[in-house]
Amino acid sequence: MSSMTLYVEKDSVIHKVAPLTKVLYVMVSIAITYIIPELEFVLSVAMTSLLILILGKVFRKILPALGLSMILIISIIVVQGFFHPENQTVLFSIGAVTFFKEGLSIAALITLRVMNMIMSFGILILTTKHDEMVEDMIKKGLSPKIGYVFLSVLQLIPQMRGTMEKITDAQRSRGMETEGNLLVRMKAFFPLIGPVVLNSLNSTRERAIALEVRGFNTGIKKTFLNETKKYSYQKTIQVILWTALIAAIVWRILS
Repeated sequence: MSSMTLYVEKDSVIHKVAPLTKVLYVMVSIAITYIIPELEFVLSVAMTSLLILILGKVFRKILPALGLSMILIISIIVVQGFFHPENQTVLFSIGAVTFFKEGLSIAALITLRVMNMIMSFGILILTTKHDEMVEDMIKKGLSPKIGYVFLSVLQLIPQMRGTMEKITDAQRSRGMETEGNLLVRMKAFFPLIGPVVLNSLNSTRERAIALEVRGFNTGIKKTFLNETKKYSYQKTIQVILWTALIAAIVWRILS
């Protein structure tokens, strides 16, 4: 049975970091790559996210997302290298089309930003229990309704993946060909995707009804079953992250 979360259970130092601290890391690591648009700096931030994934023992889990992003990355390189308005220095030519050095530099910068964004979100999603993260957010003042929506979004992909596996097994037992070349897989995809979407919508409706029965929309102040966990060195890590963000903003203003 598939899990309803993308969280990967591992015994690592990254898993022991507070959920909201990892949320802060995601925001800061993405923001500073735009505040300081220097290729070397953005590379260092991306390498930091990569190192954290390795320390969290979840680097392999992020590889499919990075592989999927290669389609976007290749299109970025082609568009920027050939057609960016600031292109001047010729790198090479293919017939009548010329690839420029400036466009390649800009494409590299955008590519590193995209990869860092994927890896930083991977750190949060793969090393953090989603219910604990949303619960901490609600304790800090987030609306429970927004928390429910946020948690539902995080559970959507594993939920649909689990449903897809069940329906695929059921259709395969009825004789449908679901494995083979690309054409066979495409023919099997469309009859499968409809039940998956409908089943996901039905599951969302059932959860909403269950929450309503339990008084989710009442105005009474909510209580929490789990006590707030205490994490070591969280204040120090948060101070470092806020300092990095402020330093990046100051650098940008003074440069």
